[in-house]
Amino acid sequence: MAEPNGRTGLNRTTEPKLLLIPPLETALANFSSGPEGGVVQPLRTVVPVEKYNGFLGVMPAYSAVDDALTTKLVTFYENMKDTSVPSHQATVFLFDPRNGTLKAVIDGTVITAKRTAAVSAIATKFLKPAVADVLCILGAGVQAHSHYEIFTELFSFKEVKIWNRSREKAETFAQSVKGPAQVCSSAQEAVTGADVIITVTMATTPILFGSWVKSGAHINAVGASRPDWRELDDDVMRNSVLYVDSREAALTESGDVILSGAEIFAELGEVVKGTKPALSEKTTVFKSLGMAIEDTVAAKLVFDSWSSSN
Repeated sequence: MAEPNGRTGLNRTTEPKLLLIPPLETALANFSSGPEGGVVQPLRTVVPVEKYNGFLGVMPAYSAVDDALTTKLVTFYENMKDTSVPSHQATVFLFDPRNGTLKAVIDGTVITAKRTAAVSAIATKFLKPAVADVLCILGAGVQAHSHYEIFTELFSFKEVKIWNRSREKAETFAQSVKGPAQVCSSAQEAVTGADVIITVTMATTPILFGSWVKSGAHINAVGASRPDWRELDDDVMRNSVLYVDSREAALTESGDVILSGAEIFAELGEVVKGTKPALSEKTTVFKSLGMAIEDTVAAKLVFDSWSSSN
């Protein structure tokens, strides 16, 4: 059984992050096409580990178009005292759909970071305002890094503003990236004037408020993946055009959507397909929960890259 490492597979080419964009766009469109799209993806199963404030998620998916079958196991723990351990850890199992044979066990942590940032970039490509000079990232963890990398590669921002609850972590982030990053003293300072906002935190109550958000800005809300967690307040959610990766998942798993009662306008896949408009002239939110089909596409890309070089 092959055991390629996710980082090796994704970093073989000059622009590995960009390789994910086309297959992910296709997967999003196929998912939003219903049964004819050939994507089978049940809602993730989440097992709470209450003693340690943790969760185990199981995320299977099959893509007929890609002829790929995977399951991702992901753990996520909130309020961890040991900061040397990532809050999210994952492993992807890639199977041969013809006979069920396990083909590969792949580092899912890198895949999760890369594919999540790539999907946010797809949403931003469609939904950002015509003039987008200022990027704001709330958070300074793994997802903040992966989003910074692909966003500064794909888009031409003149300014990047960073905020994290721990200023020390924000400073470390700013020093580690290969580009501009202005550390802000508050979330409000970081958000004010931003054209594109990314929230990648472990917040369980809102850290982004509508009164701060520039009219016409685009927001990628990536954290708060539980039905009782929030990153965005009701003002943001109710006064923006809301796009999601999956309606079913958002109405079951997203505290931002459920607790605000905000109306979902479209799935991102519908925008990619052209069946729903990208209202980029309005203030928009893309609520990303992350889908198993995204892991499937990314894992197949990693495996195929590894196989071709071995």
